[in-house]
Amino acid sequence: MKASYTLSRPVLPVGTSSKIDLLVSFKAEAPAAAAKRSLNLGLVIDRSGSMAGASLKHALQASRQLVERMGPEDWLSIVTYDDAVSTVLAPVRVTDKAAIGAVLSQVRAGGCTNLSGGWLKGVEHVNANKASERINRVLLLTDGQANEGITNVETLISTAREKSAAGVITTTLGFGSNFNEDLLIGMANAGEGHFYYIQSPTDAEGVFGIEMEGLGSLIAQNLEVTLKPAPTVKVASVLNRYRFESRGQEVAVGLGDVYSTEERQLAAELSVDAGAAAGPVTLATLVYRAQVVVDGAIRELSGEVPIIVNLASESESAAVSADKNVLAQTNRLRIARVKDQAVELADKGDLATASQRLRQVIGELSVTLDKASYDIAEEVEQLAHYAQRLESKKYDSVIRKELRDQSYQAGTRSRGDLALRGTAGGSADSLEAVASAGTGIVLKCVHEGGKLRIHAVSEGYDPGFNVQFPRSAREEGVTYVVDKLELSGDGTFYRVNGVIKRLVMPGQERAARPAGASVAKKGKPTASKVTAGSAADLPTTNSVGSGVIIQCVKEGSKLRARVVSDGYDPNLNIRFPRDIREENVLYVVEEITTTANGSSYIACGDIHRLVQ
Repeated sequence: MKASYTLSRPVLPVGTSSKIDLLVSFKAEAPAAAAKRSLNLGLVIDRSGSMAGASLKHALQASRQLVERMGPEDWLSIVTYDDAVSTVLAPVRVTDKAAIGAVLSQVRAGGCTNLSGGWLKGVEHVNANKASERINRVLLLTDGQANEGITNVETLISTAREKSAAGVITTTLGFGSNFNEDLLIGMANAGEGHFYYIQSPTDAEGVFGIEMEGLGSLIAQNLEVTLKPAPTVKVASVLNRYRFESRGQEVAVGLGDVYSTEERQLAAELSVDAGAAAGPVTLATLVYRAQVVVDGAIRELSGEVPIIVNLASESESAAVSADKNVLAQTNRLRIARVKDQAVELADKGDLATASQRLRQVIGELSVTLDKASYDIAEEVEQLAHYAQRLESKKYDSVIRKELRDQSYQAGTRSRGDLALRGTAGGSADSLEAVASAGTGIVLKCVHEGGKLRIHAVSEGYDPGFNVQFPRSAREEGVTYVVDKLELSGDGTFYRVNGVIKRLVMPGQERAARPAGASVAKKGKPTASKVTAGSAADLPTTNSVGSGVIIQCVKEGSKLRARVVSDGYDPNLNIRFPRDIREENVLYVVEEITTTANGSSYIACGDIHRLVQ
């Protein structure tokens, strides 16, 4: 493992006080240096009713792909949970992949969400074969709130910290828009693992691939870094989201695992009182240590790196440009903090101040960073989109999750495929719709790895280049027409110039609509009625869509219907036709309303039987 550093300002003026950004990178010296460790994984799958349909289907498919990446030297256990916790695969070596696939094929969605029970059982199975030379990790998949077992967020986070200290890491994966991102991010941070937001179920396999790629390329664990500043230097701030501890002037930071496929970075802001003599000066000494596997045994690797800056006259210092790459990386981390601040303000109802903080960052980015970079252009576009949403009082769980995920990934990872993920919130509905492109350039909005990207379709343009495009108008599958595309200064992406229109089929043309125009609402929902004699006579569906899931369970001699979709209280009774009630069957209804006194629910609209 190799450690290197870069400073935002390699030359400082003598006799002045200033702040400077430090960026330290840890990476493999050569691909061959990474000795592959065997895996000891516990797969914990939420099979509650809300996972029914696409979420569970793609989670299971991603799990099969995970199994295919494992070998006979690896251990795997599989736990599923709804109200109850089931070990569907006790810890085994991955020698019979077909048998493991058959186990996964039998998993079906059920009731509520005993997240703590499932996770702790997964930890128990990993503990059974835990060894220091193995990668011991639980992968927790869920789309809902912890509403059974231990439900206190702080208790679960502190327990994840205890399990990590005992050698079992936790990675969390949140599906959809109803899980508790503060809980899953907190467990991942405390558990020394990773968090992934799977906004669309189809992204599950890609996210599993990222996690497994990392586990297969692990070169060091428990990387600890201590910054020991000179007497005239202070560590003003650690910009990453790593755990750190101040020890007088020194700061100790835990960076966790290091992979050959991505750099592990530490960013800090230093306050420097420069001396009066020109020449090289040591600002700090960076001391690091980590555990690596050498010849099948755990060894400790350690080293020291002096952080040196040159002091020169004010004119000589001013002649040396700031390092734009360092500023881009450290400002990305500062933006991540602002996103968390915006969420905190919005949670309190102060949407105006939250938006102002984002707008302020946009202004700062426009002044300090390279506008020719697509990543910066995309960051600015997303910030503007979120600010506009807040100003329109359209702050919802999806926007919150995108902001929290983007902040988390920026603060802990250096992978471009995990940065700025988000696919929700845009709409092409307000654009003028035309049936002919004429002399315009045709563009298409596609879903790529958890992001909405715009690519050119017209001949003469590179379809692989991204197009800088308003986030507020991006909508998956929509085709657009623009007057002109301009190539960026670095020749790596396009910028839209002129009016943007939506391309539609003949007969669907229309004028532009005001942004945010209201859509006519449906009339008052009516209680569901069926003519079917039993559940078997109902029409079936394999997709939940925007519907609500109901399950029938036996309570004594009665069959009770309960709502198991997230966001509803499963303990409340629901008015639901008795003739079609059948134990453990899942149903999808169009809508749920609450009675006037708030004591029960009413199923409204058509009812389908959910088949899996």
